[in-house]
Amino acid sequence: MLELLEELFSYSFVVRAIIVGISVSLCASLLGLPLILQRYSMIGDGLSHVAFGTLAIALPLGFSPLKVSIPLVMLAAFLLLRIRESSKIRGDAAIAIISCSSLAVGVIVMSQTVGMNTDICNYMFGSILAIKQEEVYLCVAISAIILALFVFFYNKIFSVIFDINYAKASGTNIEFYNMLLALLTAAIIVIGMRIMGAMLISSLIIFPALTSMRILKKFKSVVICSAILSCICFLLGVVVSFAYNIPAGASIVAANLGAFLIFWLISSIIRR
Repeated sequence: MLELLEELFSYSFVVRAIIVGISVSLCASLLGLPLILQRYSMIGDGLSHVAFGTLAIALPLGFSPLKVSIPLVMLAAFLLLRIRESSKIRGDAAIAIISCSSLAVGVIVMSQTVGMNTDICNYMFGSILAIKQEEVYLCVAISAIILALFVFFYNKIFSVIFDINYAKASGTNIEFYNMLLALLTAAIIVIGMRIMGAMLISSLIIFPALTSMRILKKFKSVVICSAILSCICFLLGVVVSFAYNIPAGASIVAANLGAFLIFWLISSIIRR
């Protein structure tokens, strides 16, 4: 085992992937619980489809996928909340409209562009080989900003989720904090696409929080457990991927699924 880990960390691309992956996993797990409690967890899946559409447009034009996708996916998150709050379209229906449209645009552009299938597949399903050094700096910087904002606004986010009447009475701008969560989610989805892929990145948002909630009930405890669990599952997924030549994204999702089943089994035993 030690030899395997030593060999694993001897590759620079693996080290880059782990740095980015830990940063993304940590931030995604923190954002997952508020989204789940607000019954808006599918926004991650919807925005991942938007990210696929934006990168399909950025690549043939020669632009940096991350620099193009981040603002456009954030714009999509803003539109989703606007549609949800100001129209008769339900939140899940709004997500379906925007995500399906974006996915269709991406597929059309990909079909008309020669030699782009490999790059698109890397973004759709993840590839730790594709991470560049400059992307590491960008991802770590964005993750640090997301983490700092979550910690700074923790009390406000807590009150908006659990006591909306108190939040309104105290003058808290509820729309602002809902928008903040959506924009941070959009950013973490885009920077996590390199490793997990657009099709799997939403699992990093949903799984850790759902897993922790099987046993723990307090908000802070679930947040802390989700963060630890997400990082452990990521590292385990990378090791298994390297050892058995399995795609990294799928291996990380499988590790999260395994953790969820274990916690579900423990919670069932405790209840009995």
